[in-house]
Amino acid sequence: MSNSQKAWIPAILLLAAAAALVAYFFLRANHGHTGEPPRIGQAAGIAGRLGHPPGGRGEGAGGLFKTLGTVSVFLGAAGFSWFWFRRRLRSTSLLVRRAGKLLHASHAWLGWATVFLIAVHGIYFLIAKSHDDKIWTGLACFAILAGLAGYGFLIRRIRNRYMRTVHRALGVAWAPLLIAHAGGSAIAAVAAALAIGAAVRLLDRPSGKRELGRSA
Repeated sequence: MSNSQKAWIPAILLLAAAAALVAYFFLRANHGHTGEPPRIGQAAGIAGRLGHPPGGRGEGAGGLFKTLGTVSVFLGAAGFSWFWFRRRLRSTSLLVRRAGKLLHASHAWLGWATVFLIAVHGIYFLIAKSHDDKIWTGLACFAILAGLAGYGFLIRRIRNRYMRTVHRALGVAWAPLLIAHAGGSAIAAVAAALAIGAAVRLLDRPSGKRELGRSA
């Protein structure tokens, strides 16, 4: 393995760890774990009161932190959508050019916002619902997201031709993990990102006259 190819090693380790966490989640599900909350210690009691306020109406803080997780999924999808525009900043479509420049400028910020919101979301549920088996898929998602952020941060700081490729590969790998963890909201976010890609390809198609000119 060349020195350049060694850039894959941390990503492979993260993918292996994520795969192990997801496998453990499905193993527990197949063995019929119900995920009943253990009532142990004062911390569990405090977390329970945060997630389930007196009166039993709504989800309380739990609903808020769940919403933060949903928002982070769509922010991640928006950040990934930059992939469709990266080679089309000189597109014949004004809309594609403007959207591409906007995503290029905000790609890193969208990534860090995603990391922050998922970290807040995850910390809350680690405390409030540590009995929930979905914690394992959540940890798998966060492991890949941490790798995404790390590679994204280092792309411009380490000269290695594989860094950007690994960054994209982790972005693709993140999608099925999100679907396993978040279900419908993740499916909607992935579908939205794919729809944006299809729209970009459609808008960026050269006109009939241009195609004829090129063929001539």
